Amino acid sequence: MASAQQIVTDKFEKGKPLAELTQNELKEVSGIASSSKNSGMLWALNDSGNTAEIFLLDKQLKIKMACILKGIANRDWEDIAIGPGPDPSKSYVYVGEIGDNDAVYPYKNIYRFEEPEFREGNPEKKISTFDTITFRLSDRIKDTESLMIDPRSKNLYVVSKREDPVHVYEIKYPYSIHDTLTAVNILSLPFEKIVAANIDGKGNVLMKTYEHILFWENTQGVDLSSLLKKKPVHVPYEKEPKGEAITWAQDGSGFFTLGEQKKKESTYLYFYRLRK
Repeated sequence: MASAQQIVTDKFEKGKPLAELTQNELKEVSGIASSSKNSGMLWALNDSGNTAEIFLLDKQLKIKMACILKGIANRDWEDIAIGPGPDPSKSYVYVGEIGDNDAVYPYKNIYRFEEPEFREGNPEKKISTFDTITFRLSDRIKDTESLMIDPRSKNLYVVSKREDPVHVYEIKYPYSIHDTLTAVNILSLPFEKIVAANIDGKGNVLMKTYEHILFWENTQGVDLSSLLKKKPVHVPYEKEPKGEAITWAQDGSGFFTLGEQKKKESTYLYFYRLRK
């Protein structure tokens, strides 16, 4: 991504650090998502080798609730999304077991379940009922670390990481939970190392690398494929230690980013407010 080709947007205020990440349970955060059911809170997960659980955090990065998915392991969880599902009256959590650093796993999984609601005095919840959406990429085995659900169409998207250009793959709704699905390669993007992505309710898209935040503003309400064919703008980025997580705020006021804990660097939850 040559700097001479970058168009920098001023639509967002400078990233503001809200809280330092100090929780030992969250050393390797690879994905965050704004909660729909728990106002002002975020869901987070760790990547491979950690427990098969997601954590509900407040904006001070205090863990309010931990939800353990029973009967499965965290092979390589890389991203998390909140969005619609089978019941239009409910919000759902989508956990993306989509990472594959060495490109050895022919199949990937997305675990879907109704979004839990936090109640005081109930810091831990076991999730024993969830859907498993199993899929393969349409071309070849590769690493993906970004998961998106389009709240308008309910289509799911993953983005490859370890190639240049990266590719975007689509799973159209409705998707079976009984068969192995194929995520179709719908387009390439002239970037590399995309590690997180998110779509808001208006169809606006954020993607991030370790060095950049990319923003596609969907002013005309087009489908995702059409939007991503346009050139994105760059949001000035407050660099983080291995920053692999990004999510829109549920109220549309801006977006959050979060990196991993590193011994010699402080890690913060940042908020980038949308200018009015």
